[in-house]
Amino acid sequence: MLRSWFAGLAVLAGMIVPLASATPAAAQARTLAYVTNAFSGTVSVIDTATNTVTATIPVGSRPEGVAVTPDGTRVYVANSDGTTVSVISTASNAVTATITVGGGPRGVAITPDGTRAYVTNSISGTVSVISTATNTVTATVSVGMAPRGVAVGSSVYVANPGSNTVSVIDIASNTVTATIDVGTFPQGVAVNPDSAYVTNTNDGTVSVIDAAGNGIAATIPVGSSPLGVAAALVGGANVYVTNATSPGTVSVINSASNTVTATIPVGSLPQGVAVVPDASRVYVTNVGSDTVSVIDSAANAVTATVNVGDGPVAVAIGTIPVLEQPRIATTLTLKAEEKKKEKGQDGRGVMAGGGLALKARLTTGGEPVDGKPIEFTTDSVSLCTDTTDSRGHAFCKVPRRYDDEACYTATFAGDATHGPSTATACTRNHHGRPAPAVG
Repeated sequence: MLRSWFAGLAVLAGMIVPLASATPAAAQARTLAYVTNAFSGTVSVIDTATNTVTATIPVGSRPEGVAVTPDGTRVYVANSDGTTVSVISTASNAVTATITVGGGPRGVAITPDGTRAYVTNSISGTVSVISTATNTVTATVSVGMAPRGVAVGSSVYVANPGSNTVSVIDIASNTVTATIDVGTFPQGVAVNPDSAYVTNTNDGTVSVIDAAGNGIAATIPVGSSPLGVAAALVGGANVYVTNATSPGTVSVINSASNTVTATIPVGSLPQGVAVVPDASRVYVTNVGSDTVSVIDSAANAVTATVNVGDGPVAVAIGTIPVLEQPRIATTLTLKAEEKKKEKGQDGRGVMAGGGLALKARLTTGGEPVDGKPIEFTTDSVSLCTDTTDSRGHAFCKVPRRYDDEACYTATFAGDATHGPSTATACTRNHHGRPAPAVG
């Protein structure tokens, strides 16, 4: 019965993707989790800062494997009920390409440099190599029977549950360089710099492969029906294994001693697992409860549960750049108006209320922009600051000592939505005539 159930719900390797190395230092970024919902044909996007679903993206039929590119711009999703991989743009949360691969694609992993994606085809018994630059298949590699999980380290490791082996693919040549016997019905695979960890579903164990020699370094008993596995790269470098029928637990393996140090209850039928970049939290998909459990790695306890789509199978986490949106252009105009002289009691002309008033107006597309601060200056000396009213107007009364033959500047520094603008006006030009306002 277990074998039949696993044939319908394959596990993705819980690899850690190198994170956003190409993102400019000044750019903002978010850490997002992408969850494939096999029975609803969608991907749920979870903001790990708030543990809320921010988007639901339709993809192909029965999506399973998922991986994020190192620069955080794209997500690759294997659609197991067919022969396609969907490519999601993280900027638009939409599918921008569909790639034809082998039959029954289950797992997907991306190289550290982001140039290639490796997809396991369970029906074809092959791995498709995708160029991420062109989104085309550039090579097809024959591996063991019914390949499922895949992870990329110094080599590509593929779990073959149909032949109880792991195929090791050389990245440079895209050829199989080793075939390693592991436990019964291996499904998940994850890597850290020294080892590959493989879940043996029918044995309740994890095989540890020495990456240098491709030998079995250890076999670790875990819970019942282990499926997914993810290796943290910092914070103690623990390895996390989902046990589907323990019931519903995650085993925490210390990678230094290769022993289980904790067992954490999660949701029903846990399968996929991924670790945030700083290793502070672990995300686990629960197929049976349509949820994602969020584990605090310091406390080894679930601190949040997120509702997602129907049948969440796999999860991948990446650092996603937040592209700055272009700000709205603004126009600022400035007038310097001298007050009219009025007759005093002795008939002489006097200046009513002072000498000069500056009036600025801020608009965008001809419409007034209100509630924005405008700074008035002359010769780099600050005169005053006023906030635009409902008509876009801001005002400044100028001390009389600046009245004669002076130039004044109004400045809007801009904000997150509106771009900056300035305007200058002079009270007199070099001929002694009033100067026009300058926008």
